[in-house]
Amino acid sequence: MSDVERLDGLRIVLDPIGQAGVVIALMLVMFSVALGLRVRDFKALLRMPLVYFGGVAAQVVVLPLVTFLLIQVIAPPPSIALGMIVVACCPGGAMSNLLTYLSKGEVAVSVALTATSSMLAALLTPASTLFWSRAYGPTSALLDSLDVNPLLFVGQTTLLLAIPLVAGMTVAARAPQWAKEVRGKTTLAGSAVLGGTIIYGIVYFFPVLWPAVGLLASVTVMHNTAAFMTGAVLAFFLTRQASVRRAITFEIGIQNSGLALIILLAQLKGVGGAAAIAAVWGVWHLIAGGLLAATYNFIDKRRVALVTE
Repeated sequence: MSDVERLDGLRIVLDPIGQAGVVIALMLVMFSVALGLRVRDFKALLRMPLVYFGGVAAQVVVLPLVTFLLIQVIAPPPSIALGMIVVACCPGGAMSNLLTYLSKGEVAVSVALTATSSMLAALLTPASTLFWSRAYGPTSALLDSLDVNPLLFVGQTTLLLAIPLVAGMTVAARAPQWAKEVRGKTTLAGSAVLGGTIIYGIVYFFPVLWPAVGLLASVTVMHNTAAFMTGAVLAFFLTRQASVRRAITFEIGIQNSGLALIILLAQLKGVGGAAAIAAVWGVWHLIAGGLLAATYNFIDKRRVALVTE
């Protein structure tokens, strides 16, 4: 059996305590995101509706489509293709806001897009994951082998995402100060549970994952590069403001891969290759995003230097 076949056949099976921990981590992650949502975050809708709706469409429609086309071209193993699809269907993460800030991008636009995609994720992430997975033959066959019930998958995932999302937004609206104080703790708790799960999985399944690390890394780099390029190209057509273009680029290039990993473990029976892609993406997109932010800052300094010469 090849390394890829072993990866495709790997299932990260958690005991009841582990399953409960992953579900709690999922709900904590979404609750923490919701605690940070404010009405003012959506002011970008009034100021620049084309950018706002274009950015949201890029996040929830264009990136999954680009991912599907990339899968058609490179034809990765089914489990890896599934991981790529789940990551692409997840909302942007808070890290995109930070990277936008560090690169002197339009933070308000970044926050508005992250907030919107996070709210839409409760329904669109499971529905989009199912749609694109069924559109590609090998991943559709993989879902059949996992005996995934479409209605049950969408219903359960939506419920798991929607309940903490609504609860967090309610708390943020009625007790904003408390929400601000507790958000860091819930984020830390969810991240700790998720981080522990990732470390355990890597250590336990290291003999299977290590031989395929080259494939995992190359696919992740290609996929993430395609995501950043998608954001940059669409931003070019949506606006002339460089700061807004940077915000859109980071919003599409930085995905909530932690959420993807949790969905894979909690709802898709811990498919090894898919979970590995989500974990590798979580590391790589921070490296790539940091390099891109540094590049933007270097360009800005060069422009200033040329003007002052």
